[in-house]
Amino acid sequence: MKTGRLVVAVTGASGAIYAQRLLREAAKQFEEIYLTLSDQAIQVAETELGVSLDRERFSTVNWLGADLPNVRLLDRKNYFTPPASGSFRHDGMVVVPCSMGTIGRIANGISDDLTTRAADVCLKERRPLIVVPREMPWNLIMLRNLTQLAEAGATILPASPAWYTNPKTLEDLADTVVARILQALNVEQSLQKEWMV
Repeated sequence: MKTGRLVVAVTGASGAIYAQRLLREAAKQFEEIYLTLSDQAIQVAETELGVSLDRERFSTVNWLGADLPNVRLLDRKNYFTPPASGSFRHDGMVVVPCSMGTIGRIANGISDDLTTRAADVCLKERRPLIVVPREMPWNLIMLRNLTQLAEAGATILPASPAWYTNPKTLEDLADTVVARILQALNVEQSLQKEWMV
């Protein structure tokens, strides 16, 4: 049975498959998913996954493989949406993949779009905020921004797939990261078994 609300932001970092796989799984678990996409996220999804995302006629069918009415795309510049307010209660926010530019803005309190505003709200309201950076290597500025975010209460969950599960496909490999994201949200998942269980 689906319960709860989740906020998901997709930025222009490489790794669109992580967002795709997370949304597919999260849609099974959450009653409502509030989604934001940066312009670069749309470009990356087209480049990496071969899918076209249209803000005006948004559909989850071509991107996620099913009509998922519980996934609601929000206007990335509209602050008159639920995740922009601390009075809107939800179960957490995931920024996946998370660009280092987005991390820098969140870490320094710069709310210049709905993604950074919603993340700022998570931090001030002490709600789970999970950022999934995929960039490498990390320079000192990136490390300091990530440290600042961790100190503010965010979970830093790098997109570091696990190989000990012997993944057979790219999707299997991506799911090792998605499983950890879901676990960090305290959501039951069946993508990956617990170690030695």
